Amino acid sequence: MTKLSYQLYSARNFQPYSAIFEKLGKAGYAEVEGFGGIYADLDDAGLKSLRADLDKNGLVMATGHFSPDFLEKEVQKSLNIAKILGMDSIYAPHIGADERPTDAAGWVAFGKRLQEMSKPYKDAGYEFGWHNHDFEFFKLQDGSRPIERIFEGAPDISWEADIAWVIRGGADPFAWIEKLGPRITAVHVKDIAPAGEATDEGGWADVGHGKVEWAKLLTALRATKAKHYVVEHDNPNDIDRNISRSIASFQTY
Repeated sequence: MTKLSYQLYSARNFQPYSAIFEKLGKAGYAEVEGFGGIYADLDDAGLKSLRADLDKNGLVMATGHFSPDFLEKEVQKSLNIAKILGMDSIYAPHIGADERPTDAAGWVAFGKRLQEMSKPYKDAGYEFGWHNHDFEFFKLQDGSRPIERIFEGAPDISWEADIAWVIRGGADPFAWIEKLGPRITAVHVKDIAPAGEATDEGGWADVGHGKVEWAKLLTALRATKAKHYVVEHDNPNDIDRNISRSIASFQTY
């Protein structure tokens, strides 16, 4: 059975994280995915305390999100965070709207930036990749998409594929799994509510309770190198419901 992870950003409004870890461990999750807001400002003592809390609940923070700027400017700190928390994979997760290139050449240049950024992390033995949102799938003036241009500029990084964002970007996830499958090392597992539903939750749904074809998608994804499947819901209003229903659905696929 595939180990299931949980992106802790989903629980940012339901503190403390120590209680979330307990819920996740009891529900059967094996891993969590961190993000900068959890660990960027922690010293070694704080990181070790966080690691102990995860260990106590049978959880491993196998993957982590770090902003591109932090990965560039705080290399040793990023490596130290990853080492203490026990990560094996590091993903740059986002670039702000005001920083996004507007043409193909700009996205290739951004890819080259990621390629260069990845070197100290890959040299230290970590998987290093990009995590997408929707904007990487909006067509550029030349007909290509930013996701293609990013990977053109960064031939050696991997892809943490957020399938629901691919769909929200107007793209066919099966086509992109086929096209970029060799790049995929992790997957975000989240669902999209039917049109007009869950408006108070950003239109997202618990896994298996939306319109994303997860049973078919997981068959396709299991043919890739993906080793981390990470449940995420960007804005749940009931964290217990999201935690329990998402893993229950996933275990049926």
